[in-house]
Amino acid sequence: PKMDDAASSAPAPSDGGVVEMDATTGTFDASAAGPQTSAPASREVSRTSTEVDADGPTEEEKAKMKTKAKAKDDDDGDDKAPPPPGNGGVTPWGVWTQQLSELQLQVPVPAGTTSKQLDVVIARRHLKVAVKGAAAPIVDGDLSKKVVVEECFWTLEEDAAGSKEVVISLQKDNKVEWWKSAIEGDPEIDTQRVQPENSKLSDLDGETRMTVEKMMFDQRQKAMGKPTADEMGKQDILEKFMKAHPEMDFSKAKFS
Repeated sequence: PKMDDAASSAPAPSDGGVVEMDATTGTFDASAAGPQTSAPASREVSRTSTEVDADGPTEEEKAKMKTKAKAKDDDDGDDKAPPPPGNGGVTPWGVWTQQLSELQLQVPVPAGTTSKQLDVVIARRHLKVAVKGAAAPIVDGDLSKKVVVEECFWTLEEDAAGSKEVVISLQKDNKVEWWKSAIEGDPEIDTQRVQPENSKLSDLDGETRMTVEKMMFDQRQKAMGKPTADEMGKQDILEKFMKAHPEMDFSKAKFS
């Protein structure tokens, strides 16, 4: 066959294919190399990835972002939360408030109740309030911290409407500590949000004043990188001991 005729009868190659001629038979083979599809496929994959990126985060990623945002909002909300009323809280048995050195509990009792009908027991770490003859006490639980029993007292008060409540004053054993709850097991407050009462050192009793002044002194010393009152006391004792025993060699001694 003539080359021109063969060329005119050659099959058209498919997209990306290559046409080869068999030198022996003079025929054309359009499938020798086959269609070349790798480049278009790569372009398709690349395009698909770009489209996915353009669509933004997946549903799972969106859910995670919402969870993080909600957690941040909750934290911000906690920072703006008001302090607990009276630095205390409301419980099933009544209401309690506190100052740095004392607590006050208000326990409602049935109208018409008299003092003689009440059974109020204040112990160092326990409180009981009951109406005699009642099926169960109103309060009967361990206190969160210790109190000074000799300085605690209670009264029965009545308002204009005739409602009555037992008002209990508890003096804290540790007068420079905030309580998270009055009775163990009751809902706790965040003591970081309490509002200390405005008081002067001169208003405090001698022992409490000394404790507060020592705490303030130690804080200042630590801020300046200097020893606290206790550490200074140990150093003074050591120096006096060394002076009293000059015959002893302290050069290799280690002190903590």
